[in-house]
Amino acid sequence: MRNVLKSAVYTLYARRLAHELSDAPLPRHIALVMDGNRRWARQNGFQDAGIGHRYGAEHLDEVLGWCRELGIHHVTVFLASVDNLRKRDAGEVDNLLRMIEEVIIRRLAGPASVWQVRTAGRVDVLPDSTRHALKSAEEATRDKNAAFHLNIAIGYDGREEIVNALRSLLDAERQAGRSLDDVAQQLSADQIATHLYTSGQPDPDLVIRTSGERRMSGFLLWQAAYSELYFCDVYWPGFRKVDFLRALRSYSARERRLGS
Repeated sequence: MRNVLKSAVYTLYARRLAHELSDAPLPRHIALVMDGNRRWARQNGFQDAGIGHRYGAEHLDEVLGWCRELGIHHVTVFLASVDNLRKRDAGEVDNLLRMIEEVIIRRLAGPASVWQVRTAGRVDVLPDSTRHALKSAEEATRDKNAAFHLNIAIGYDGREEIVNALRSLLDAERQAGRSLDDVAQQLSADQIATHLYTSGQPDPDLVIRTSGERRMSGFLLWQAAYSELYFCDVYWPGFRKVDFLRALRSYSARERRLGS
């Protein structure tokens, strides 16, 4: 009886939040730092903390469904940084990448998925199987209706992204026959932005990080310059729809100054 009452209260609260957002300004692009998988597993009594990665991977599918319901057309998810892949225990990294291959990429590349997938990060630091899975997902979704776009940040570092964007820009200008002096004289932020992983997409309006950590960890350093930030104390696998709606309510109540 108690669980039934709790479920009913939760449902009513979620409906109230959704109603409050019905006429509110919503973000076009949300970025998610899916933090706290291992701590969630330990908190829930799992001996293998890596089990949290499976629950976290499966939960992403649900959260993307919430975004789709609300008409949020651009999502970027931070799955693993370069440091994560290099410094964490090899067994844990293997487990994380296997979950990404088996759960996230398989579902996103399936015929029922509406998301067009793009990889954001250094695929050269990934094992062959993960690189192949990401490439397959991109190819399988390339010709989908481009209404919904998902960027998968894996092997990602925000500073490296900016450096690589500058390298790509300089190489393109060199091939066009322009001198370094000409490039320096005409260089603009918009030019650099066209060489970022998210080129052609709006910058994230809202960045949500779970687990209670209050830092960006090098995520989308360029793109998130004017983003609204929302830090949620729950761990990623326990991130509920009401938590998501609260983040959107907080966003809609803010006066966006965009740098001013």
